Amino acid sequence: MFNLKDKIAVITGASSGLGACMAKAFARQGANLVLLARRIERLEESKKELEKLGVKVLAIKCDVTSSNQINEAARRTEEEFGRVDILVNCAGASKDKGVLEMDDSEWDFTIATDLTSVFKMTRAFANIMKKNNYGRIINIASIYGMVGNTEIPTIAYHSSKGGVINFTRAAAAELAPFGITVNAICPGYFYTELTTAVLDTETFQEFAKTHVPMKRYGKEGELNAGAIFLASDEASYVTGVILPIDGGYTAV
Repeated sequence: MFNLKDKIAVITGASSGLGACMAKAFARQGANLVLLARRIERLEESKKELEKLGVKVLAIKCDVTSSNQINEAARRTEEEFGRVDILVNCAGASKDKGVLEMDDSEWDFTIATDLTSVFKMTRAFANIMKKNNYGRIINIASIYGMVGNTEIPTIAYHSSKGGVINFTRAAAAELAPFGITVNAICPGYFYTELTTAVLDTETFQEFAKTHVPMKRYGKEGELNAGAIFLASDEASYVTGVILPIDGGYTAV
């Protein structure tokens, strides 16, 4: 089960963090990859390593807030591989302030990067999937799209990820007739370039021990099983699902 051999998987935010981790996991399952991110030099480094696993890799510089760059990436992907089977919307960034302090530019930046980009990517690549009546779209949301929090004021991030969750449900309903499933993963606390500084503080470590039933952060690779399952042929009747992978954080 869950063999992705010769599938074509497009992953945004693939230059680091969760996106890079998922790219490696998909390659190990046999999927050919299209890696999208702004830092093309990092993608080229990853491409060399991933190709050692016996898969084809296309690296494309792409700012996911730019419709033009997204549409060009979709064109190049279809030109290279002829189809798209899997899309993982993993790119993200955030300006962390509370509702009383956040200015318009900080709000707009976060919404554009974390929510509007998911719409633009889905529009571009689902139109390719529709031609083959097959697709798996996986949106990386967050536990912060499901709940508020008392530790970090980050109103735009909560709002954007909450939007990703209901975008997932709406897109799942719309795209189901075309054989395309749309699901979301909501990670809990995982180390990435964007989170390390906060997660390493003594205050936040104590917070996690108190609020996460497993009393620890997620480990590298612990999102992969969920993503591979949702990307698989076997998950053909799973759509509109919101899957927390959070050590139990949203269960209590």
